[in-house]
Amino acid sequence: MIDRLPDHRKRRTYEKAEIIMAGLMMFVFKRGSKHNTDKLFTKNFTDNYVRLFGLKLPVMETVNQFLKKLPPDELENLKRMLVKKLIEKRVLDKFRYAGRLVVAIDGTGVFSFDHEPFAGCPYKVGKNGKKTWQAGLLEAKIICSNGFSISMETEWYRNSDNIGEKQDCEQKAFVRLAQKIKNNYPRVALTLVADSLYPQETFFNTCKANNWNFILTFKEGCLKSIWEEVNSLYPLEEEKHKQARTLSNKFSENTMFINNLMYHQCHNLHWCEYVRTYTKSTKKERFVHITNLSLNKGNVWDISYFGRLRWKIENEGFNIQKRNGYKLQHKYVEKDFVAMQNYYQLLQIAHLINQLVEKSQKVATSLKAAGRTIKVICEDATATMLKETIHLCEVAVTYLKTRQIRY
Repeated sequence: MIDRLPDHRKRRTYEKAEIIMAGLMMFVFKRGSKHNTDKLFTKNFTDNYVRLFGLKLPVMETVNQFLKKLPPDELENLKRMLVKKLIEKRVLDKFRYAGRLVVAIDGTGVFSFDHEPFAGCPYKVGKNGKKTWQAGLLEAKIICSNGFSISMETEWYRNSDNIGEKQDCEQKAFVRLAQKIKNNYPRVALTLVADSLYPQETFFNTCKANNWNFILTFKEGCLKSIWEEVNSLYPLEEEKHKQARTLSNKFSENTMFINNLMYHQCHNLHWCEYVRTYTKSTKKERFVHITNLSLNKGNVWDISYFGRLRWKIENEGFNIQKRNGYKLQHKYVEKDFVAMQNYYQLLQIAHLINQLVEKSQKVATSLKAAGRTIKVICEDATATMLKETIHLCEVAVTYLKTRQIRY
């Protein structure tokens, strides 16, 4: 397609691709900063890079200046193209629940400033009256039992220009995020999982309007009328709906559920409880969820499991991106909100690419057999690019052996 373009547009397209690829390299190789990335660009690394990708490698200051001008929608659309391709190729089908992708919703703080980094950045006022600006966002990530945590859509918190309005927050951002998901994935069946902030009418209405299922963490104090009904029905339903099983010598499990709890006369909710008791201690873990999926003795185990899978957006998602070389909270740019969004999207795309490699069956098996970690493999790959000469014929042979990737 690029070859059909006029020469001047072809040249600009290749230059744009070169800059975006260089930005991705910073996150794919987990360098953590622009300065550390520039250290990679030795002659040997650059030669290998050109042989592998057919693109030149600009310095990171060029990338930085470009990202200040690039509309954030362009990288968001690139991320969507990759996610849609995974869905289209059925890569994620084995991880669906009842035919639906499981999508976790959660917010995270990214940067903290003692000055306003961009217009509309939310802020907190301390006891001493000092303002601290907090740049944060709300994410929708596809989560899977194998550890996938793939960014689907992102919505940044940003105050409106109306000074009379309250500051932006997670609940407000969810309405905008849900609209983006519906616009960009109109026919994808979803089950949303989220924490105890979300059992509220706006969320229920949004899911009903979009035909989405949901499984939400449900803490004491949320929806008091529902909890009153649960507490009154529990003794009556316990004999019929409580069940136990032991699948491991380390712990035993039991579940309990109550169906048909009406909320505001328009939302039929279902409640379930999962308790894990450890055999070698008195320790117990209890998880409670509310859902719009009708419960029975067969599906309650699965619904509780996928509700607890919500933790993957924090563990395999945000925590990995903050600590394992991606440096999510590193300020790649200080005051430019456009560049800030673009660096974030590059990180999400790079994390997606790395996950597709790291979580493949072949890589997981090889790592276990060799007693090595992903961190060591990443360092080995960097060292190979820096010190060895990579020949395309060798790459082609390896590709032919492993081109079908399984998860």
